[in-house]
Amino acid sequence: MDHAKVAGEVVEAVGGASNISAAAHCATRLRLVIADESKINQQALDDNEDLKGTFAAGGMFQIIVGPGDVDQVYANMVANHGVREVSKDEAKEEAEAGGNIFSRFVKMIADIFVPVLPALIAGGLLMALHSVLTAEGLFGERSVIQMYPAMTDYDALINLVSSAAFAFLPVLVGFSAAKRFGGNTYLGAAMGAAMVSPSLLSAYSMTDAAAAAKFWAYTDQSSVWNLFGLEVSKVGYQAMVIPTLVVTWIMCLIEKSLHKVLKGTADFLLTPLITLLITGFLAFVVVGPITRELSNYLTYGINWAYTTLGIFGGLIFGFFYSAIVVTGLHQSFPAIEIPLLPSNGGVGDFIFPIASMANVAQGAAALAVFFKTRDAKLKGLAGAGGVSAVFGITEPAIFGVNLRLRWPFFIGMAAAGVGGAGVALLDVRSQALGAAGLVGLVSIVPTSIPRYLALEGLVFILAFVGVFAYATARSRSLTDDVDDAGTAVSKADAQLDSGTTSAVEFPRNAGADLSVTAPIHGIAISLSEVGDRTFASGVLGPGAAIDPVEGPVVSPVDGEVLVAFPTGHAYGLRSASGIELLIHVGMDTVELDGKYFTPRVAAGKRVHRGQVLVEVDWAAVTRAGYRTTTPVVVSNAASFAGIVDEHVGRIVERGDALYTVEAIEPVAARPPASA
Repeated sequence: MDHAKVAGEVVEAVGGASNISAAAHCATRLRLVIADESKINQQALDDNEDLKGTFAAGGMFQIIVGPGDVDQVYANMVANHGVREVSKDEAKEEAEAGGNIFSRFVKMIADIFVPVLPALIAGGLLMALHSVLTAEGLFGERSVIQMYPAMTDYDALINLVSSAAFAFLPVLVGFSAAKRFGGNTYLGAAMGAAMVSPSLLSAYSMTDAAAAAKFWAYTDQSSVWNLFGLEVSKVGYQAMVIPTLVVTWIMCLIEKSLHKVLKGTADFLLTPLITLLITGFLAFVVVGPITRELSNYLTYGINWAYTTLGIFGGLIFGFFYSAIVVTGLHQSFPAIEIPLLPSNGGVGDFIFPIASMANVAQGAAALAVFFKTRDAKLKGLAGAGGVSAVFGITEPAIFGVNLRLRWPFFIGMAAAGVGGAGVALLDVRSQALGAAGLVGLVSIVPTSIPRYLALEGLVFILAFVGVFAYATARSRSLTDDVDDAGTAVSKADAQLDSGTTSAVEFPRNAGADLSVTAPIHGIAISLSEVGDRTFASGVLGPGAAIDPVEGPVVSPVDGEVLVAFPTGHAYGLRSASGIELLIHVGMDTVELDGKYFTPRVAAGKRVHRGQVLVEVDWAAVTRAGYRTTTPVVVSNAASFAGIVDEHVGRIVERGDALYTVEAIEPVAARPPASA
């Protein structure tokens, strides 16, 4: 490929460098943020033999060039055509700015609340423990602390700690939101602290006339400010999310604008001062009061809709909750749940118990697979994932078992729908956030715990029996034994050091070996199931993909490393028999810039089958919001007849057979490639 020529053709076809707002690249494709997409000459791109396809995704126009070529084409675009080079994060930000507003909003909420959730969950569980200790009628006519007075002070301390995250929520949200909006995190925390200052009447007491009167009598202060001809109530924003988000967003806009105007010492001294001064007045005079009402109406509206729809509303929400988890939208729910909590003046959270029903249903479905399958590997994953889901962590069960087998996932959804209807019918509500599963009973309003447990039991039975019956009727769906035809032995766990790769000796038959083994322990799937159209369409070549379970990524062939990105997210290999493979570790993981990846080989090194290419913290990648599905494709497929003997739809260990590349003509044994 003439990289300079292709670079010029690409720039011209997309409307010139002036039409490219930002440019970046990954292992296989150019990622361009286009100012005016109407200027793109799609036909020219389609007719270019050096390009493998184009598509738009994530707000970017992506052009598939291929591994080993895309970086050189990109370099020529920047050096010779004045294309604006930006970091991957900057390109992503610019692309997102033009994306679907709803998706951007949901992602923003998730980005802000995911870091805050541990504090909220811990506080919620402690709050639930306080409720258990003080609830009358739960363990008898009297509460625990009434029966055992010596525990009173212990309970008081538990209550103090439990309420901190909610009472000072604006501080946590202000810090996290400022980070998300690109402002100074400590200014965000300071503004949040101002919104819950002890000199303000607590939001918890604003509807209690007696408590309010007592507070102002104690402080000997007026209950209002006279500002700009307006009377502004001195009321705090405890446990309020929307006012804090809007105030922090405005604060960040002001701060970033001042940074552009002020420089040096003036910027250092005046920007924080002016930012907090302007934001403070806006927060308490305009933004806070308006968004407080908006927040209240939103909370009341959602609760009204739920109670009005009754059983039907609970059924719909319960049925679709697991599907919502798959999309990641559930991460935005805390913004709705927090105002519903009784400690924040709400009537109780209905989302939490419905989420618990859905999680238990998916866990029960996975456990049914555990009892029905004869596949030892699938049994292990289903057992561990099922137990985890029952206690509130559903990802292993959903992604590792139920979604792969499909019908267990759907049956779990149906059982959750029944549970959601029951939650609405019996008006089961939670008083705190917590682990949405069986142990979530401590977060439930004490008087509703028996009803909650009864519904959890019903949902578990429905999902378990449903999947068990389905598996009995369609036993092959769950009981096919793993084909042990793969003859390669994985040595990944013992070989973490690649320092001697240049001395690797290949087996005598390596030059004629056209088999490709699994580089990861996980679930093998067809490329058509990969959530990326470039791979799913087969543009980059035929092959298969794996949804990882654990462990490192190892070489699936004996051969040479052609491409090894420093970020560890993609590798190009050539086997001793001439097969060129692209292994792309996860989707869009180039954006992590090497975080959670520990590369073990470099380009030009010889590797044997089973040798570690990169170690990956899969859990951290998932938590960061990236899909871990890893395609393994034949990039020089034109040199072969195709692939055969695909082993998809099952658990594979590193070294198990994945697929075989079929030669156009019988392959004679050829000597291994030289070191």
